[in-house]
Amino acid sequence: MHEMSLVQGLLHQLHAIAAEHKTSKVTKVTMLVGPLSGVVVDSFQFGFDVLTKTDDLVQGAELEIIIPEISYRCSGCGAVEKTAGQRPRACSACGDSILIPEEGEGNDLILQQVEME
Repeated sequence: MHEMSLVQGLLHQLHAIAAEHKTSKVTKVTMLVGPLSGVVVDSFQFGFDVLTKTDDLVQGAELEIIIPEISYRCSGCGAVEKTAGQRPRACSACGDSILIPEEGEGNDLILQQVEME
C-alpha cells in the first residue's frame, strides 16, 4: 500500500511547515487527490489515521480530501464529459465508449491547506 509512504511524506511536509511557522499543532489538513492519481482515498485516510495517532503535531487533526472534476473528451464527436468520480462509460452525446482525459488533469496529489494553532 503506497498510500502509507505518501502519508509519511505528507507528515514530513507538515513538520517542516509547522517549524517554519513556529507552531506545535496542526488541526486540519486539506488534500486535493485527482481521480487519476492512483491514490486509493480510503487507504490514504486509513494511513493518515494510523500515523497521526502517535505524532503530537498532528494527533487528532482532521483530514479533508477533495476530489476535483476532470474533463474527458470523446474521441468520436469531441464532446466533453466532466466528472469527479469514475470515468464515464460512454459519451452522452454520441454513445462512443472511448473517452480520453484532458491532458494534465486528474493526476494531482496536492497539499492544499493546513490549519494550525
